[in-house]
Amino acid sequence: MSITGRGAASKEQVAAMLMSILKFRKPEIKLDATDGLAAALCHFYQSNNCTGEKKYTGWKDFLKKNPGRVR
Repeated sequence: MSITGRGAASKEQVAAMLMSILKFRKPEIKLDATDGLAAALCHFYQSNNCTGEKKYTGWKDFLKKNPGRVR
């Protein structure tokens, strides 16, 4: 859904959106491969770390910076 905007998109629609987002063209692309690439891209989008920088040095650092997330 985060790639095409709808959860019921076909494999062809997912492939077309990935080619647009990532700016590549490969006419003989494998649709199962684009499913895997879409999953990886969704994981990247949801990581909230688009800069590639490390946010935390470990659990202690995470807990120190996020005290409200500890139960």
